[in-house]
Amino acid sequence: MKQYETVIGLEVHVELATKTKIFCSCSTEFGGAPNAHTCPVCTGMPGSLPVLNKKVVEYAIAVGLATNCTITQNCKFDRKNYFYPDNPQNYQISQLYLPICRNGGIEIETEDGGKKTIGIHEIHMEEDAGKLVHDEWGESSLVDFNRSGVPLIEIVSEPDMRSAEEVIAYLDKLRLIVQYLGASDCKLQEGSMRADVNLSVREVGATEFGTRTEMKNLNSFKAIARAIEAERERQIDLIESGEKVIQETRRWDDNKEYSYAMRSKEDAQDYRYFPDPDLVPIIISDEWLDEIRAAQPELRDEKLERYKTEYNIPEYDAEILTGNKHLADIFEATTAICNNPKKVSNWLMVETMRLMKEAAIEPEQLKFSPENLAKLINLTEEKVINSSVAKEVFEKIFADDIDPEKYVEENGLKTVADDGALKSVIEKVIEENPQSVEDYRSGKKKAIGFLVGQTMKAMQGKADPGMINQILQELL
Repeated sequence: MKQYETVIGLEVHVELATKTKIFCSCSTEFGGAPNAHTCPVCTGMPGSLPVLNKKVVEYAIAVGLATNCTITQNCKFDRKNYFYPDNPQNYQISQLYLPICRNGGIEIETEDGGKKTIGIHEIHMEEDAGKLVHDEWGESSLVDFNRSGVPLIEIVSEPDMRSAEEVIAYLDKLRLIVQYLGASDCKLQEGSMRADVNLSVREVGATEFGTRTEMKNLNSFKAIARAIEAERERQIDLIESGEKVIQETRRWDDNKEYSYAMRSKEDAQDYRYFPDPDLVPIIISDEWLDEIRAAQPELRDEKLERYKTEYNIPEYDAEILTGNKHLADIFEATTAICNNPKKVSNWLMVETMRLMKEAAIEPEQLKFSPENLAKLINLTEEKVINSSVAKEVFEKIFADDIDPEKYVEENGLKTVADDGALKSVIEKVIEENPQSVEDYRSGKKKAIGFLVGQTMKAMQGKADPGMINQILQELL
């Protein structure tokens, strides 16, 4: 039986986090009433002229440097001509001949734990198109131009990936790099990161590539993995039955887990590219490049290594915490205040994750301040409150960012540290539970747990279980 190899390359579009569009001053904010964020430039009105947003260039260079690309210091924009209802000028301003970044690559971890470099052919800047809204009841489509002119970078990989797992590892690494740079939030569900998958199959050992198809409409990592598996099977079935794979663009329907042909795949000459006459070339000086290079933040890989050595926390904790920049920022800021990295890590990894799951929110939506988490950790470490009270207080911090010191004081939640008061309550508990006392004395050591519980109940949770245990053992 023939063995087949899958060959995959990706075109990843990332919406940049600028406040305004690439060639005009309209807002890039997601949502908003249809066509509210528009002007003559981004709706393609005759006579309007584009003016380049400098921040777009800086973000593109930053991503290029972080992905080991060569920066094209003298680059320009081209017009990609095609008709589509949501493309207002009937051309898209993009870069074909001199893209801003070229010949890069990022290292991923493969399924067997090895390392592999995925090449990046180029990164270019371009503008996004609008959005078609199809009327479910009628036969019309409406156009919303709010997204038209939103700045994009397109990251084009080499065909270096061989499985869905490698694709997800590459996308995950890319997403973290871009998020750490602050260049985009990379939310697949909002379309701020979109991946088109170019896939072909060939017999194992063959040197020639097979005929590739491009798949669009992939808005989650799971959908991408499913689409890759389905397209691989479809192409192998065609080859096995003696048919040819047609080079085309296909649309993936994740609900039906099926792709269907949209159009035959165009080549560059079909778009009749030519330099955009309305935009001057971009000259990137050595000084500007050095400035951007100097401002590059610590990226995930470097942060991960530093966490393991500087904070001495387990690798698993470090991977989870650095897997989201916002979470990493909270961890570092809280640790700087209370100087207890392991405890900070525990609160973020256990209680924060649990409450986030219950509230179905992302780390970026966390409202509590590092100061209040640090105060809570200090209150617990100094035994001002016990662990069950701490969890109750943290729920309030998580929801409303309350000051834990004030809250504990106002609600009388401090642990009773008076040995005399605690001892008299324990004596009463012993008196009221002769059976448990007898069980303990006859060798059933677990019976002490019941007595600790009864004491905690009598103290309304405001006692240190360790101290109760110690006094109980002395009295028994």
